[in-house]
Parts: sequence; C-alpha cells; structure tokens
Amino acid sequence: MTTLNAVFATEGMSNMNQSARWQAVLTRDAAHDGKFVFAVSSTGIYCRPSCPAKHARRENVRFFTTPAQAEQAGFRACLRCRPKTAGGNPQTVLVKAICRYLERHLDEAVTLGDLSKLFGQSPFHLQRTFKAALGVTPKAYADSCRMNQLKRNLQAGHSVTRALYDAGYSSSSRLYERTASQLGMTPDKYRRGAIAAPIRYTFADSPLGRMLIAATGQGICSIQFADSDEELEQGVKHEFPFAARRRDDAALRPWKENLLRYLQGQKISKALPLDIQATAFQRRVWKYLQTIPMGATRSYSQVAKAIGQPSATRAVARACATNRIAVAIPCHRVVRSDGEMGGYRWGVERKEALLAMERENVES
Repeated sequence: MTTLNAVFATEGMSNMNQSARWQAVLTRDAAHDGKFVFAVSSTGIYCRPSCPAKHARRENVRFFTTPAQAEQAGFRACLRCRPKTAGGNPQTVLVKAICRYLERHLDEAVTLGDLSKLFGQSPFHLQRTFKAALGVTPKAYADSCRMNQLKRNLQAGHSVTRALYDAGYSSSSRLYERTASQLGMTPDKYRRGAIAAPIRYTFADSPLGRMLIAATGQGICSIQFADSDEELEQGVKHEFPFAARRRDDAALRPWKENLLRYLQGQKISKALPLDIQATAFQRRVWKYLQTIPMGATRSYSQVAKAIGQPSATRAVARACATNRIAVAIPCHRVVRSDGEMGGYRWGVERKEALLAMERENVES
C-alpha cells in the first residue's frame, strides 16, 4: 500500500535517518517509542519501534513521525503494541521504556551504566527518575521480574534448572540460596506448589466474618477474610495450586487466638512469626504500616513520603493491594487523601469495620 501520503511522510528524511529508524525497529529499541512509528504495507498496520511482532520486509516498511500521519495514509494502529499510547509525559515514557528493556534482558547483567548509554541519560538522573516513578531502582525492578518469572516457571512444572535459566538466573549456589530466601522455601519445593513443605491452615469466626490463617514452616503466610470457608481456601490454592494443604486447628490455635485478641483491642504479639514474600519496596511499605498506631490512618501519599519516596503513591497502593497477611500488616490503616476508604482486598466494608473497632478499643 504505497500512497502519496506515505511518500510525503518520508520525503526529506535522509537515508541515514531512515537507516537509523530501521535499525531501531530491528532492535526493538523502546527508547524510540513516541519519536516515530513504522507502517507495514503488506498488513496495513502501523507500530511503535519496540513492537514485539515479527519483523516485516524492509521494502514493505514506511516511517511516520506521528500516528496521525500513519492513519491519514490509510494504516491502522497495532492492537499488540498500541502505538498511540507511546506519547505522554516524557518521564513516564522513559520509565516504561526502561521497564520493557529490562523485561526483555533478564538474562543479562544490565548495569546502570548500560541503561545510561542506551537511553541517553546520566546514571544519576536515570536512577532518580526511575525510582521516583516506581519506588525501586532499575536493578530491584529487574530482580523482581526475575523472581516473578521464576515462580511462574516453577508453578508450570518446569525443572528447577530450566526455570532458573529461563528467568535469567545462573545455576550458582549463591543465586539458589537467594531465590530460596525470597520464595520462603527452596525452588524445588516451590516447584510443585510447595508440595514438600505442607501448608497448614485453620478457620475462625471473627467480627469480620470467617477468617483463614495459613502457615508454612516459617510462619503465617496468609490471613484472609471471606463469607465462606470455600472462598477462603481458594486464596491459598491460587498461590500454591499443588500444595499439600492440611487443616491443623490444634497447631495453629495459639496464632489464631492471638489474632482474635487483636480484633478485640489487644496488640499483636511481636513473637507472631510471619512468612513474608515481598520485594524490597513492599517490605519498606509494610514495615512502615506496622508503625501506624491502632485506630489511626495515613494517606497513600503520606506513606510514600514516610518511606522517602514521595512520588511513589501508586506503588504504595499496589503494595497494600498485594498484602496477603491482613491485620498483621495493617494495610487497612491507609486511606485516600480525601478521607475516603479507598480499596481493600477483603472489601471496603471490612476495612471500615476494622478501623471502627480499633478506634472504639483505643477510646475505651
């Protein structure tokens, strides 16, 4: 589909410029997203440079400065890479591009210097911009991506060796130990949904409805609320789909009683063991949440400022949303800046009830 508009869009563009753009397409260079789009005459579709789709033949490719020019030439936007969303805030575009690059190079030891050269930013400015947006460094983000990929590979039943390599890890014993500590168990145990490390659980009636407490050998890994026992069990199955789950009311009774006493106004015992699987950023957020006084609240932005990441409000909200250990990590004490409750994993009504009980117990 060679049109006059396509010719005019590339007319005046030097061969060197076109060559550079084609090279960016070949390398799927996300740093050029938002700077131009390329269209394929054989498909009638235009894409951003980093589009993961199979490369077209060079003679079928045309370049346009904007998506509007491509559409005027008769092309339609790719549904896979969504080139119209490549613009926007330059810092947001930069951070997204860095994230995509890190995700595609998890098997490489990408340094801050490498990113600096690739994206044309000083190492200090790049790291500061990235951390301000996400609350973690590029290295911590890449580590988190590797861990998430490793968990998916292991849950899919892949061998530990294959899962480590596919996630971008080497098979060294040092990395094996590191992943074991982050998983809460060894990779081979996690591989079959912790089948070699039984997960015990118990139920209890609480002021917030039915409560489930689940634990590994290291401590409590899940505290959930729901309307039925069946619904509660689904939460445990989601994380460890093939686990040897076993109800153990007797062994978990002390921990259950501790939590029920808390719901009656007493403090949670510091001896209560928690098996927390989290990124470095999540740990910082959750640690701060445990310092918020009973009955008090903080806004998401206040939490972000308190941990030294004032622009990471959304990341704080995500950390609260992914908290699986309700009450012990009191994410219910974080509300919106306008005083509204905001979201809560176990329902806004339970969040309101928890805060009301805490305030009543503090005042009494």
